[in-house]
This record gives sequence, structure tokens and C-alpha cells, in this order.
Amino acid sequence: MSVTLAQATTIVDAVLKKARELKQMPQTVVVLDSGGHVVAAKREDGSGIIRFEVAVGKAYGALGMGWGSRTMMERAAQNPNFLASIVAASEGRLVPNPGGVLIRDGGGNVIGAVGISGDTGDNDEIIAVAGIEAAGLKADPGGAKK
Repeated sequence: MSVTLAQATTIVDAVLKKARELKQMPQTVVVLDSGGHVVAAKREDGSGIIRFEVAVGKAYGALGMGWGSRTMMERAAQNPNFLASIVAASEGRLVPNPGGVLIRDGGGNVIGAVGISGDTGDNDEIIAVAGIEAAGLKADPGGAKK
């Protein structure tokens, strides 16, 4: 099972609404299905020109490794050689920074991931979680703070 277009649209719109409420920098948000395909994406006016690629990299890395990008960042700090290996294995397609959050259904199954880029990684993660929860799904950002 994968995140639906309706769910992805709800997530994207809720993410951007939360970003504006928190007065964050202009954001780019991407929702990938469980196979890593883009289901929905939006880029706010003024968001940097590579923010889409960064957002996809955060979500793609979370899906590829099966953990939120916060876990990837933490593991990279502990074992940089492992991070270098998975970056190489993914042909540079992952971004090990908070803001890549797994989307889980009620049974705990991964059905997609959200990637956010535009503000700090911590702020990106906050709005990703808010968007996923607004769609009635479970957010899994990874990391020791879970």
C-alpha cells in the first residue's frame, strides 16, 4: 500500500500552512510513495532552486534506509564511512539531514515519506510531522528523540 494522492495533497497543504504559521523560510515539500515516486510537491515563492532536489533526497533516503533522516544524520556522526557508503550506493540521491519523515499507516507499515527543505532541518521536520498527522497518518522522523 502507498500514500494516496488525496493524502499527499492534504500533507503538502498542511505542511505549508504550518510553515506560514511558524513564519519559516520559504519551503519546498515533496511526498513520495512507498516506491520512491513523487505523488505531490509544492515549492513556495522564494524557495531556493535546489530545494526540490534536497527535499526528494531527504524523503528518498528515509525510504531507502527505512528510517527517518534524523536517524541517518545521527548515524553519520557516529560512522561517517557508513554514510559515505550509502551515499555512493544511492548515487548521491540521499540527504542525511532532518526533514525526511516516513509516513506510516495505522498498522505501522511504511506507505511513503515526506521531504522538506527550506529552513533548518529541525524546522523542516516539525512541519513534516504536522502535515502527516493532519492526514490522519503516523509520522516517523527517526532519531533518538522519537
